[in-house]
Amino acid sequence: MRFFHIILWKPMFNILVVFYLLTGNLGIAIILLTLLVRLILYPMQNKASKSQIEMQKIQPKIKELQTKYKNDKETQTKEILALYKEYNINPFSSFPTLFIQLPVFIALFNMFRQGINQETLQFLYKFIPMPTGEINNVFLGIDLTQPSILLAVLVGVLFFLQMKLSATTPYPKDKSKKTDFGTMMQKQMQYLFPILIAWAIAASPAALGLYLVVGTIFLIIQQHFVKKRLQENV
Repeated sequence: MRFFHIILWKPMFNILVVFYLLTGNLGIAIILLTLLVRLILYPMQNKASKSQIEMQKIQPKIKELQTKYKNDKETQTKEILALYKEYNINPFSSFPTLFIQLPVFIALFNMFRQGINQETLQFLYKFIPMPTGEINNVFLGIDLTQPSILLAVLVGVLFFLQMKLSATTPYPKDKSKKTDFGTMMQKQMQYLFPILIAWAIAASPAALGLYLVVGTIFLIIQQHFVKKRLQENV
């Protein structure tokens, strides 16, 4: 836990305080911190987004292989892996990004929950000046130290849009066609997961909601440009 505190929590807290000292507003400081985190993760997320989009394109071929080798799972797996190799797709490319984002998210959650106060300011590096006066926690009329239903709803909507854009399996438009279990689960998660996230954010400091709003908007824009670039190269 101490390692986690030193490696993640403390550096991000110090960066947040620096941004606050520069802007004088906690909301703007959180936006700048979010953009910094997203820029650091940009190369890894780019690879993950590219693989997700490429996987969308080859879904019909994967369906054909699943149907062709439905009674031979070993051959089915080999053929699908060969298809991934042919199109230079790594189906696990999003795992490293998720693996890194989870501890970052936990550190940010703890940081926003504790806030910038006399207790946490003791963790400032010696070369960073101490903020003077009362911390400005209000951003666009929202107290970032308190839960915000508005930001929670916005997070849910943005997560829904992002999951819809990154879905690897297109949902059939023809309702008469039977969908497989994986497609059904993916469609259900597209609705369930944003609701669960929104519910969790509704009980958390609005600072966390602001971080997710800005981060998800950044991710949606990034995925859009990755998709556009891939289409231009076809």
